[in-house]
Amino acid sequence: MFEFNEKQLWKERIGNSIKEYAQYLKYIFNGHLVLVFVFLLGTAAYYYQEWLSRIPQNFPVSLIMCIILAWFVTASPTYTFLKDADRIFLIPVEVKMATYFIKCMLVSFILQIYILFIALGVFMPMYAVLNNNSFQSFWYFFTILFAAKGLNMLIRWHVQYFVNVNSHYIDNIIRYLINAVLLYFVFSRASILFIIILFCILAGLYLYYQQATRHKGIKWEFLIAQDEKRLASFYLFANMFTDVPQLKNRIKRRRVLDVFVRSISFDSNKTFTHLFWRTFFRSGDYLGLVLRLTIIGGITLFFLSFGSGQVLLAILFLFLTGLQLIPLWNAYQDKLWVELYPLPIALRIKAFKQLLSIILSIEGVLLSFIILIKGDVLISFFSIAASLLFTFLFVTLYVNKKRLS
Repeated sequence: MFEFNEKQLWKERIGNSIKEYAQYLKYIFNGHLVLVFVFLLGTAAYYYQEWLSRIPQNFPVSLIMCIILAWFVTASPTYTFLKDADRIFLIPVEVKMATYFIKCMLVSFILQIYILFIALGVFMPMYAVLNNNSFQSFWYFFTILFAAKGLNMLIRWHVQYFVNVNSHYIDNIIRYLINAVLLYFVFSRASILFIIILFCILAGLYLYYQQATRHKGIKWEFLIAQDEKRLASFYLFANMFTDVPQLKNRIKRRRVLDVFVRSISFDSNKTFTHLFWRTFFRSGDYLGLVLRLTIIGGITLFFLSFGSGQVLLAILFLFLTGLQLIPLWNAYQDKLWVELYPLPIALRIKAFKQLLSIILSIEGVLLSFIILIKGDVLISFFSIAASLLFTFLFVTLYVNKKRLS
């Protein structure tokens, strides 16, 4: 007779998850991408330091810190590593899985508290500059965040027992407001009495949900859906760097963009042009990724001014966009009917490179226009020329047969 082994299940699930994430992370953090991240972090650190030297004394640092860090504290999901089939096979042994879920909560807490540690570390130089260069408060702040995060994770776990998602939304709003007020008191150096009162409110909220869900069962469908959603987000990100077979394509017709597809002729040599453009507009999140990178690049260029370095920054965002679009080549690799087309592979390569050229050229012009409206006319023209040259080199040299295999 089969005997359920909770320890063996946990060992397999956590081991498989680590192996799966590591498999794709080695492609994500490859050589050229690490250089891009180092450049971005170095640039951000330089301008952050420059801005701190000019920061006004009345800057609302406590308010900004409590608004942003309260969001990190409130968002407290538990990574359960559950699979779709678990709703059938694990429900009978639900009462034996308490230790499994405790381990899941512990791992989730460690990962999320690490992110909070980094976020607090980013804000501390700004806080210290406006508070007599005092970094001694860091560990006091982190201890408060540590305790608040623990209570929020316990509350969130019990809220997940409710079927009505409106209860989840209301809980998120209530906890965010409590966390924001708590952190504002902490960063404003308010009386410890106010902080204790707010911690008591969080503890009372936890006790209330614990009692309210005492006789409720685990909502397997919800937990599995949340884990699948998180995994799908990771797959979508990893798909920018390598092919991810597990990624489920989401098709969404965007009728507003049909006008661009209709402008393509129906000649046989335009077959792959139709396929790639329709895939770009409708499948996965290619369009969204390009738009987000363009917007982030535009905002970065608008607020950061460092002469000709703006051209290099624009090229950097074009390179990141190009990397995101390369997986589009494999959109039909598992479709046999595409291979049956009596068309040479050269037409497919040509159509794909044309799409890359058009998208990167448009993005380069838009980023250069951002530089232009700032008044850097000469640099904006250099940016357009450099963007077009980069697009040509990227499409003709970087996107070679090896990368399209």
